[in-house]
Amino acid sequence: MKFTGFTEADFDVFQVEGLEERMEALIAHLRVKLTQLGDDFVPILSELTGEEMFPHVAKHARRKTNPPQDSWVAWSKNKRGYKMYPHFQIGAWGTHAFIQFGIIYESPMKGVFAKQMIKHLKEIKATIPSHYLWYPDHMNPNGMVQSEMKNADFKNIAQRLAKQKNGEVMIGIKIPREEAVQMSADAFAAQAKTAFETMLPLYRLAFSIQ
Repeated sequence: MKFTGFTEADFDVFQVEGLEERMEALIAHLRVKLTQLGDDFVPILSELTGEEMFPHVAKHARRKTNPPQDSWVAWSKNKRGYKMYPHFQIGAWGTHAFIQFGIIYESPMKGVFAKQMIKHLKEIKATIPSHYLWYPDHMNPNGMVQSEMKNADFKNIAQRLAKQKNGEVMIGIKIPREEAVQMSADAFAAQAKTAFETMLPLYRLAFSIQ
């Protein structure tokens, strides 16, 4: 395993003022860890999904003025990118690390997942642990706790996915910064693997027509 574990410096990058300065700090610290995780989880996710998976570390290349508030590595079955496909992610904000599955607004598969999400909602709620978080906006770090969600909340997410251009959903867990920096590399990787195994049925639903 290449991943060496998170440190305070990895999260501190989001306190650096200025786009160029923050990117310099991010590249020197957090991006190193995301690249390590990207390589480490290729064989794990490829085995789980039964497909060759490829890592994509966020470059934030489109940014011209505003510095990034979070960063991540994503895995998809496409070598050229992940945004068009259901994918898995590990990343960090200044306050926490996150481990997620999701489909963002650029994916043409949103409608399929929306339909399957409602059709199999009962199974999803029984399979995905109640403390997992649902994010209808990947740019908002505050998700909805599944145990507190009503059926209407799930339906609203599905409706936005199916009908709105910017509809998206991310599902997963977050680990407070204080905990993440105390965890060994092996412990964090083990928790991420467990989370991905837990969310694998969601990934499969995104490709299902049943």
